[in-house]
Amino acid sequence: GQSISTGSLFESAMVKNGIDYLSLGGAANMPYSIANRRIELHGPDIPMPVLWWRSVSSTHNAFVMESFIDEIAHVNHKDPLELRQTLLTNQPRHLQVLELAAQKAGWGKPLKKGRALGIAMHACFGSYVAQVAEVSITNNNEVKVHRVVCAVDCGIAVNPLNIKAQIEGAIIFGLSAALYGEITLTDGKVQQSNFHDYPVLRMNAMPTVEVHIVKSDEQPTGIGEPGVPPIAPAVTNALFKLTGRRVRKLPVRL
Repeated sequence: GQSISTGSLFESAMVKNGIDYLSLGGAANMPYSIANRRIELHGPDIPMPVLWWRSVSSTHNAFVMESFIDEIAHVNHKDPLELRQTLLTNQPRHLQVLELAAQKAGWGKPLKKGRALGIAMHACFGSYVAQVAEVSITNNNEVKVHRVVCAVDCGIAVNPLNIKAQIEGAIIFGLSAALYGEITLTDGKVQQSNFHDYPVLRMNAMPTVEVHIVKSDEQPTGIGEPGVPPIAPAVTNALFKLTGRRVRKLPVRL
């Protein structure tokens, strides 16, 4: 991934031995108990500058990681929830939000015809978030997200209403990117200019969002960004159940 620190005011603090540690968030700190793993970083030198996005490198790294865990489950004929439970036995806080989101979403129960559930989880900024997305495909071959159930552990919930608002906003932000957020370049110039050609999620496309806060005595941690990373893989993991095809590039194109 392209470094967001190289060339910035933060380069001296963030880049060590040519590696931008911000690029590794969501990958190097993977919580799953997988004995044999290797993580490498390639930072291509691209003249177009990039900067921070909400939840930084956890966005795309969580999408890759949580999609791949689902692929492993499918290849091994395992339920995606059950595989995660097996791989998180030493991670109680990850496991708690995962199981709470699955329970509240009715994981494993029958759904309306043409719908599927996808699950994903991630931890960043000291907080743990799991999300289950209920998804269908419309007659116009468009993705419709009906419902998102989210469980969050951010330590002591100082202001539960703010936590709920931040998670809702993060889901809107993440869904906008996953379904619509494409920037294209021609001769080095960005082609999109406003919301008519760079759409965001609108009210008629907004899913029902349920936020369940884990009661905790841990110190309070970040809530502005951790709600973004799980939503894209939760949606695309559901789409795999509907189509049998993996989505490995965003925004989603059916």
